[in-house]
This record gives sequence, structure tokens and C-alpha cells, in this order.
Amino acid sequence: MQLKCDEKPINGVVEILSPRLGDARGSFSRWFCAEQLCPHIENLSFRQMNHSENFLKGTVRGLHYQLGPQREYKIVRCIRGRVSDVVVDLRKTSDTFLQHTTVVLCAAKNNALIIPPGCAHGFQVLEHDSQLLYLHTADYLPNYEGGVHPNDPKLNIQWPLPITEISVRDNGLPKLPGYFKGLSL
Repeated sequence: MQLKCDEKPINGVVEILSPRLGDARGSFSRWFCAEQLCPHIENLSFRQMNHSENFLKGTVRGLHYQLGPQREYKIVRCIRGRVSDVVVDLRKTSDTFLQHTTVVLCAAKNNALIIPPGCAHGFQVLEHDSQLLYLHTADYLPNYEGGVHPNDPKLNIQWPLPITEISVRDNGLPKLPGYFKGLSL
């Protein structure tokens, strides 16, 4: 059973589609295969797995990224419900600098997203009680964390729903200053 990898407009952002095989007992699908994902993730080695539970439709989390030695690849998969997942390219030398791409992740579609270092990530919950599973190639260290306000006008992200819930921390994330030239990797 092969994973299908669909490259998105931002370099390094890849949607992973996991076909399901089913019968009267239920179904089976592959969510991870190092051999198939190695071409998309440098030094493929995961350090953390995290779970995000989101109770209310309209909730926004993000936009987050890790800096310097803690820069990371993430694989994000919606294991229950549905979310609008956003990746913003903050890499200084990228052809898609300050552009973003949006992918609906949902348990029914059985898809996931690879997010490369230097990209900020966030999502909006489209169904109550949605849950996400994250794989990270670096350990989380608060001193290397960065973020951008999800309503930064420079990014012009069109969230599909009004934002109903956002943490104090995420609402306090800075907007990109006019002199922002990008992240160096």
C-alpha cells in the first residue's frame, strides 16, 4: 500500500494521502513510511509526537514555528473531525516567501501535511471536537519558538470561519514588521 505524496505550491509542503483498505471488519491504512517520506524530509528522525484536542468549531491555533537548532519538520494529521490547515513560508531565500497554502485535513479524507523548517503553521477547527496528531523532528524548546499573529494583514489569510476561540498567547503573537526579510535556515 503506497502513500500518495502531493506537492503543494510552497516548496517542501507535501500533502500525504493514505489509501484505506476495508472489509466487513473495518479498514487499514498506512500513515507513515520512512522509505516513501525520506525524499521529502531531511534527516528523517522524529523526536516528539503531540496530540491537539480542539473542542469548538472556529478555534484558531498558530501560527507557530521553531528557530535555529530547533527548526523542524512536522507531519500533521487530523485524526478526528476536520480543520483548515495553513502553512506560511517565512524562509528568506524562498521563491514563495510570505505566501501561504491551505489544505483541509480531515479524518474522513485520511490525509496529512508535511511542513518544512522555516514555515509557520496554524489551523482553524471546522468541526467541533477535532483532533490532530503531530510528529516533530526536533524537541520543543520555548527559547527557540517563534510565531506570527494569525490575522497579520501582510499574510492575508482568509480563515473560512469567524475566529471564535484563540489563546491569549496566540492572540499576542506579533505581526511581521515592515523590515522583516525572512528566516535564515
